[in-house]
Amino acid sequence: MSDSLPNPVWTTCKDAAGIAGNIFAFGLFVSPIPTYRRIIRNRSTEQFSGLPYIYALMNCLICMWYGTPLVSDDNLLLVTVNSFGAVFQLAYTVLFIIYAERRIKVRTLASLLAVLSLFAIIAVGSLQIADRMIRWILVGSLTVVSLISMFASPLFIINLVIQTKSVEFMPFYLSLSTFLMSTSFLLYGLLNFDAFVYVPNGIGTILGIIQLTLYFHYKKKSTQDSMEPLIVSHA
Repeated sequence: MSDSLPNPVWTTCKDAAGIAGNIFAFGLFVSPIPTYRRIIRNRSTEQFSGLPYIYALMNCLICMWYGTPLVSDDNLLLVTVNSFGAVFQLAYTVLFIIYAERRIKVRTLASLLAVLSLFAIIAVGSLQIADRMIRWILVGSLTVVSLISMFASPLFIINLVIQTKSVEFMPFYLSLSTFLMSTSFLLYGLLNFDAFVYVPNGIGTILGIIQLTLYFHYKKKSTQDSMEPLIVSHA
């Protein structure tokens, strides 16, 4: 499944990339905290949606399962990062359910139960496959689909930034954390010869570069535009 080299330098570089990915991912996991401070303070979910956290939970659970020794070799750093991610996303979802109005509360709870049930089916079902290679390919393919879908979700924001020529809806540190995390796991996957890791994270890295490029382009443009009235007023 993977052709890991016994070279200690190679292993150290791979582990370093995985640890860096874990650290940068933490920035993504804590990014919704300001939103939830507002929700708790106002005791209302307002116009926020709980679906992104449920989807992120599903993604973390699938990637965590892929990283276990039952599915793939030498991918424990995937287990750690996605275990923490799953805990954060579950906590966010539970808080959302607590403060949502009844109609949204029921719908969100149903979505959460559906995700947990689907993950249970994937985990138990994959264990029924005796051939470890087939199990690895099946769960790995699900991991790729899940990660690419997650990395593709900012495409809406990218389109919004281009249309509005404003970075208001694309927080810099969130885009930076996404880019750094994707790049770290791209290197981790390459050093571990694992296409199910480096392919989706390679796509995530490219999208991260696009987001950061757009941020600096439109941030600079916004700064220049905001200075124009001052220049005119002193002319």
